[in-house]
Amino acid sequence: MAYFISGKPERIVCLTEEPTETLYLLGEGARVVGISAYTLRPPEARRDKPVVSAFIGGSVAKIKALAPDLVIGFSDIQAELARQLIAENLQVLIFNQRSVQEILDTILVLGRLVGANARAEQLVAGSIARIEAVQQRAARHGYRPSVYFEEWDAPMISAIRWVSELIEIAGGRDVFADRAHGKLAKERFATSEEVLARAPELYLASWCGKAFDRASVLARTGWDALPAVQNGELHELDPAIILQPGPACLGDGLAALEAIISRYAAKR
Repeated sequence: MAYFISGKPERIVCLTEEPTETLYLLGEGARVVGISAYTLRPPEARRDKPVVSAFIGGSVAKIKALAPDLVIGFSDIQAELARQLIAENLQVLIFNQRSVQEILDTILVLGRLVGANARAEQLVAGSIARIEAVQQRAARHGYRPSVYFEEWDAPMISAIRWVSELIEIAGGRDVFADRAHGKLAKERFATSEEVLARAPELYLASWCGKAFDRASVLARTGWDALPAVQNGELHELDPAIILQPGPACLGDGLAALEAIISRYAAKR
């Protein structure tokens, strides 16, 4: 039997959007053979690749039928799906990036996996340069407004770590930064009373999986006294650009945060 040097997966199933987007940005989109139903970036992936999973669950049969040599997923939430795939003798790699630095590191790891080290380093360097430019612009305002970012409404869940860090980069102050390091959603639960006590000047909503309901937020008891409500500063961000821990949040997500925060800070 002849052996050869390979080491690069040729058929990759991505259970979330961010590895798909990253691989396409690295020029390696041809390796992707299956994607998540939540994949929007890049649009050609959704057009050309079969959907085999949602976020929590997926079709083990569909994934097996694609004969992948690597399945890439994200977070403890996909642990059960990963277990099922491993039980079917598939190669599974689960990332658990939660911070901006971990997102950058994950991009580099993906680059090494597919032999695109140089492109991955360029992609990361570009993201770092963008982050530093945003930080410099934010510093010129001299005012950092307080921000409450809501990932879910019932129960109320505050910003995950990378979102909290991006808020700070964009010139804001996450009012629940003390909870952002919690990897489990329950560690970031907040109550309406706690939000009122922390009096954020800006309210940002990105409810993963459903549209923002402004009327229901305004109807919350006592929220007519919240500075963000009184200032008319209730904003929705597309989950696709802020709740995906990959290039999207470091690019369009950060830009959206900067636009909202800098506009408010400039008025102070």
